[in-house]
Amino acid sequence: MPIPTALPRPWLPFGLVGMVVLWSALGAHDAATWWLEAIPAVLGLPLVWWLWPRFAWSPLAVWAMSLHAMVLLVGAHYTYALTPLGFWLQELFNFSRNHYDRIGHLAQGFFPAILAREVLRRQTPLQGGWLTFMVVCFCMALSACYELVEWWTALAIGAAADAFLATQGDPWDTQWDMFLALCGALVSQLFFARVHERQIGRLSALTIDTL
Repeated sequence: MPIPTALPRPWLPFGLVGMVVLWSALGAHDAATWWLEAIPAVLGLPLVWWLWPRFAWSPLAVWAMSLHAMVLLVGAHYTYALTPLGFWLQELFNFSRNHYDRIGHLAQGFFPAILAREVLRRQTPLQGGWLTFMVVCFCMALSACYELVEWWTALAIGAAADAFLATQGDPWDTQWDMFLALCGALVSQLFFARVHERQIGRLSALTIDTL
């Protein structure tokens, strides 16, 4: 569904992400890990900006991709196993390890679910339960692909991939990552589906008005 090119680009959220990119890159704990963790944000948001005249996103989707980028960039700056927020949670709840990577994988389901839902809702006839099911399938496929990338990276560079993997000795880390992505995808749709529908409706109305 085309959107009029007059729809303004998301200067505020993307500007905030730009500042976080600079902070994250400067003084990053490990340069190679930074690129591995930050590349979805570094490449993805400029692509969205470039394609904006052809496909403008709802405000909810824009903030979803922006907040997800910030989660990635914070993890990239410190590495996931050394993120201060994770240490704070570890001390507060007496966790056995830094769980910032768990937050990252919860976000890996929560935020992409909104983006997948928007694309499917606007480009296909899917609605209701089938829409929810396909969004969850997309998020699980994305999570599985990410785990495969982690595996291939570990095979390629060996021990140097430890900071990227952030398993911290947990043999069930992969399963936890995918389970949390599933939870994030379900919770995201449960809480934001109605708001998202209203915003998509307004985008559709803007398109009709300009035809």
